[in-house]
Amino acid sequence: MKIALGGDNNAFKLKGIIKEHLENQGFDIDDYGCHSEDAVDYPDVAYEVAQAISEEKADRGILICGTGIGVSIAANKYPGVRAALAHDVYSAERAQLSNNAQILTMGAQIVGDQVAKKVVDAYLNVEWAEGSKRKVDKIIEQEKQFVSENLQDVVTKGC
Repeated sequence: MKIALGGDNNAFKLKGIIKEHLENQGFDIDDYGCHSEDAVDYPDVAYEVAQAISEEKADRGILICGTGIGVSIAANKYPGVRAALAHDVYSAERAQLSNNAQILTMGAQIVGDQVAKKVVDAYLNVEWAEGSKRKVDKIIEQEKQFVSENLQDVVTKGC
């Protein structure tokens, strides 16, 4: 399984720990940064990981910032992407089982290293069984409708 991994400077240390943890398990990792403790805006990294998921360059994504909230909001702006914030094993499992979330987000200032590893493992070790397919389909359809309407506005109004 190919994992798109990214984080801002607040998550630099934890991202490295998660990357090593996943590589030790044999996962193929694409690291979208950041690659130092220099300041990086979390939306930039989140958009890169979301784009990789959207273009099917990775099977799943993991994004980390200080709280996990910022990268979650940013990634969810990318059409077709579902990112879920989880700081515990149960939520991480449900992100995949109930919502078919392609991206897991976490906060480096919220979870410790060992908990983060368990959360990541819980997320990656389950597959969507389409149990909530009707609900996920509603999300997808609403997004398609919104994107379609806005594209029509751009074409019509020239904005």
